[in-house]
Amino acid sequence: MTKHVLGWVLLLIGAVGKLAAQANAIDEAQFIRIGGIEQWVTIRGSDRSKPAILFLHGGPGSTMSPYEDAGYGPWQNDFVLVQWDQRGAGRTFGRNAPEAVTEEYWLENPLTVAQLVADGIELSEYLLSHLGKPKLILMATSWGTVLGARMALARPDLFAAYIGHAQIVNPSAALVQAYQHVLERAQRSNDVQQVERLKALGPPPYDDARNVGQLLRVIKTYEQAQATPTPASWWTLAPEYDNAQDAEDRQNGDDYSFLYFAGHKKMGIASMVADLNFLQEDARYALPVYLIQGEHDLLTPKELTQAYFDRLEAPKKELILLPDAAHGPTPSVLEAQYRIARQL
Repeated sequence: MTKHVLGWVLLLIGAVGKLAAQANAIDEAQFIRIGGIEQWVTIRGSDRSKPAILFLHGGPGSTMSPYEDAGYGPWQNDFVLVQWDQRGAGRTFGRNAPEAVTEEYWLENPLTVAQLVADGIELSEYLLSHLGKPKLILMATSWGTVLGARMALARPDLFAAYIGHAQIVNPSAALVQAYQHVLERAQRSNDVQQVERLKALGPPPYDDARNVGQLLRVIKTYEQAQATPTPASWWTLAPEYDNAQDAEDRQNGDDYSFLYFAGHKKMGIASMVADLNFLQEDARYALPVYLIQGEHDLLTPKELTQAYFDRLEAPKKELILLPDAAHGPTPSVLEAQYRIARQL
């Protein structure tokens, strides 16, 4: 065979391979009925035969679907990526809320950890059937780790591994610890404005979700001063989400979800995590567990993560402490997540 003919043959083989890969790609974005309501789910990957990852976003209410191509987009070459707007968040909130969202609607539609966990398990069962997979990789961040840990403990048969970033362990204790930490730092640096703000708030717990929100803003300010920031490009909205309706749904869902996370005594809403403490719960996992922790994370501090990691039992477990990270996503967080997922 001449070099000329060989070149054409190789070119043809490459073209056929490329067409075959494109034919096996998956790109779905739709509402799926989960837990009795329609919930927004996207499924994307260049090859549907690759392992599938179910992401559990933080917040609650901080959906990842509008930003999925920014940070995790390149992963579509190696995985099938599933993003889910949880009950009460993003497009799922918008689909099920009335045109005029009122406090009465919030009160009549309570958000609970148990319901969200049940939703996540139902979605996982659907995905395994729909994609023809034996198991999913379960990947969670911040708030999502509450659901992720519960889902992994309850139904290990659905998942190849649980990968939790910024694992929530005992949110009430973490908030008290964070308050004391930032107050001491503000006093050492003679930051009079922040000291006065923190003393006016007083230490948690709080009866008003707005006080929790104010404290979180102070905490994030001090976290960002020490850690690598999240690349600005990762917060670039996908074009299909860059519109007034989606912006309104994200904002309303974020407010609604946070209200049930933090609690608001005057409205008669109790925090759905007020009594959550994984250090007092069963921690016997029947699947590998990987916890990724930022050294400068004040919202889910490393001391609590270490304590939980020490007591949990699993066929394999690993704690990855990242010296440049705080609570939010950073390149080092994604690198650790990717490394773990690729070895499964």
